Amino acid sequence: MEEDGDLFGIRGFLIDAPEFGDLRGRRDGAIIIENGRISATGDYDDLRRRQRPKPVRWIERGPVAVFPGLIDCHTHLPQYSAVARGESELLPWLRQHIFPVEHEFTGPKARAEAPQFFHELARHGTTTAMVYAAIFEDSCEIGFEAAKQSGLRVILGKTMMDLGSYGQLQPKKVLSVSLLQSERLCRKWHRTEEGRLEYAFSPRFAVTCSEKLMRSAAELATRFDAYLQTHLAENREELEKVHHLYMGMGARDYTHVYEQCGLLTPKTMLGHCIHLNPREIAAIAAAHSSVAHCPTSNLFLGSGLIKLDQLLKAGIAIGLGSDVAAGPELNMWQVMRAAIDVQKARRAYEANLRPLRPSEAFYLATHGGARALGKAEVIGTLDIGKEADLIIVDLAALVPYPQDRETLGALSTEDVLALCVYRGGPHANLETYVRGKSVYRAPKFAPLS
Repeated sequence: MEEDGDLFGIRGFLIDAPEFGDLRGRRDGAIIIENGRISATGDYDDLRRRQRPKPVRWIERGPVAVFPGLIDCHTHLPQYSAVARGESELLPWLRQHIFPVEHEFTGPKARAEAPQFFHELARHGTTTAMVYAAIFEDSCEIGFEAAKQSGLRVILGKTMMDLGSYGQLQPKKVLSVSLLQSERLCRKWHRTEEGRLEYAFSPRFAVTCSEKLMRSAAELATRFDAYLQTHLAENREELEKVHHLYMGMGARDYTHVYEQCGLLTPKTMLGHCIHLNPREIAAIAAAHSSVAHCPTSNLFLGSGLIKLDQLLKAGIAIGLGSDVAAGPELNMWQVMRAAIDVQKARRAYEANLRPLRPSEAFYLATHGGARALGKAEVIGTLDIGKEADLIIVDLAALVPYPQDRETLGALSTEDVLALCVYRGGPHANLETYVRGKSVYRAPKFAPLS
């Protein structure tokens, strides 16, 4: 594994997306990493010849692509063991399959699964993740310990819910205990590991949270300058439940419930946001809150097709989320593909709707996700000065005939990206870096000297 202060270079096809719709590629490129940051990029031959005070140790692994690390803006640590289970709609799926799994995510079970979960993220090429734990304090504590050991960049929070909770405490007790535990976890873990670990106050959604819980979570997040994460407008039945619960307090719509409780902030990540009216979209944009689009989850539960064009037009920062376990896998390349397919499905009945291109889906999973998390100045592209969160992908693992070197050499930037979006996954991920440190290396490759 690379150590702090190590100077090394990686040779490969460099690809990133600095803006939505703007794809950059350098065929025989190289990137030099020093002290955990990108210190130079360019053509391999040029950088190799350049004189430096210290020698550069080069990593060359044949036909590979080098991408910014993938960013998962919405996933659930306790749910991974339940992927692909019980394909139904959101609310019955939660009651029948997810709450029982989360109820067990404590003690030995959490300690056994949490390290494996973060290893799987790294194996899939995810370098940054925003994550929900279960309602139990120890599920989040154990999660943070595992995240610390993993080397990944993780934003994590204890799920907060005091209505219809799967815990054993009475509702009034749940509220005070959840707030106390969440604050304690935030004090201990927020901005630790030189900012690599951060806290997100995590009221699940308005169906399972009282007004007091949501207001208090917002106040705590403001006090500690921490993140907020919740779910919004994922499912039609969910909208009806929220209407019956909160319209009496003068809420105009689902989003207004969160507005009244102070949950819409520049550090808020709203999962899903499928069924929004124009007023809600404008309110989210005005608050500078962000959206995590979770297409694999939305397709699995039949929740709906997001109006991505309307959110983007409003200027909302959008990232992608695996939303495990409703999303059936942690593979962010598959999430990109699903994002493209969702907009293709909309085009079947919405005239003149522009398709989502692979380069745009890739932006949402990299620099777009970084922007949604307020980290666009730090990660998300291969620009000089940014922290070296990146992945190395084996192109031979993606083409139909890996021995065909002529085909590999002729691939354009768009070709390489399309192969990754439609055929990418952990089988092709050779190495994952966070801040220039290797946090995952494919077993078939021996450690480099």
